[in-house]
Amino acid sequence: MLYKILILFLFFLNSCTTPIVKVEDIPEKRIVRNVFVNKGFGLMYDDNLYKNKEVTKKIDDRSLTIFQKNLKKGTKVKITNLLNNKSVLARVGSNSQYPPLYNSVVSKRIFDELELNKNEPYIEILEIIEGSTFIAKKAKTYEEEKQVADKAPVDGISINNLSSTEIEEKIDKKIKYDYIVKVADFYYLKSAQTMKKKIVTETNIKKVSIMKISANNFRVFLGPFKDLNLIKKAFDDMNVINFENLEIIRNEKII
Repeated sequence: MLYKILILFLFFLNSCTTPIVKVEDIPEKRIVRNVFVNKGFGLMYDDNLYKNKEVTKKIDDRSLTIFQKNLKKGTKVKITNLLNNKSVLARVGSNSQYPPLYNSVVSKRIFDELELNKNEPYIEILEIIEGSTFIAKKAKTYEEEKQVADKAPVDGISINNLSSTEIEEKIDKKIKYDYIVKVADFYYLKSAQTMKKKIVTETNIKKVSIMKISANNFRVFLGPFKDLNLIKKAFDDMNVINFENLEIIRNEKII
């Protein structure tokens, strides 16, 4: 009798067990971890930054090296000038401190090859994971952010110098643009509201908004800003709550 009960128990247990399937057995279902991507301003390294202790490590002018605080040393990245779509591949160097406004410090070679504007060195840093697929995910993200850019108010921006050298730039008056600082995207509206309250309560920033991107995607952002110095102030103010992956998103409209 005991033997029959044991057999029945084993049969029942086996029928309720979900078979283990390796994700690589189903390529179309393969899940990859989130790839780091950040839009913001890149700072060109020079020795004066090191001497003034604004940057704590050195970069050789001819190297394809960047400093990026969110990525490990040796990480391969694609850096794109978002104003002309030129790109280069580079590697993350040693951990270094640098001004919070910037999403990276890049070598002079990278700066020159991308033909970055010294007043508006607007770049995207994209982590490259060897052998992974993330193009579809990135395309989806791009479409969502494009919707945000289309909806955000656009009036034009006053270019204030971001470097120590005074440089004048001609702006096409047919294009009006401004910036928002993306804090984070949330699945739940309540989570986004909690983050907004935290920012308003714990910092000096009051210009905080929430935008619904999709049914389950709510973006908390600062701005919009028409003055780059105000963006710098917003980054400095956010240091109080140690938020490490702020993004700068440029909204533009042809009139």
